Amino acid sequence: MIPIWTRRATPALAAAVLTAGVLAGCGSDDAPAAAPSSADASLGQVTVAEDGVQEVTIQTPDDYVFVPDTFTVAPGRVRLTVESTATQATHNFRFTPGAGVEEIPEEIPLLAAGATETIEFEVTAPGDHPFECSFHVQLGQTGVMTVRG
Repeated sequence: MIPIWTRRATPALAAAVLTAGVLAGCGSDDAPAAAPSSADASLGQVTVAEDGVQEVTIQTPDDYVFVPDTFTVAPGRVRLTVESTATQATHNFRFTPGAGVEEIPEEIPLLAAGATETIEFEVTAPGDHPFECSFHVQLGQTGVMTVRG
């Protein structure tokens, strides 16, 4: 027969050891640091070049998004640069046909991984102009350029 103090001490001892192990893991200096943000703060910010054209840059990585997926311009000329930060995926860029307040036919038909392309176009109608990667629209790779007048 096992003494009573041993039967009661065994669960208490096991709980103490388990708690110590869990708490030791919480204070470890070996925890991985948070991943730094790869998004450039200037992405999606509209500037005006010396020639008076509005300039904006967006990126497209491997995970089927545009960064940022929205930006706002004023009516007038726009120079849009799309940088592929993808290492594998090929993308494209076009304003979604028939979806905006005006048609914008300029597009980037093929944007290879790591490539950068620029298009220039005129916008006159205030409102939303949806855009997409037509290769990955089913995966949600879409965005909106808003024209505010």
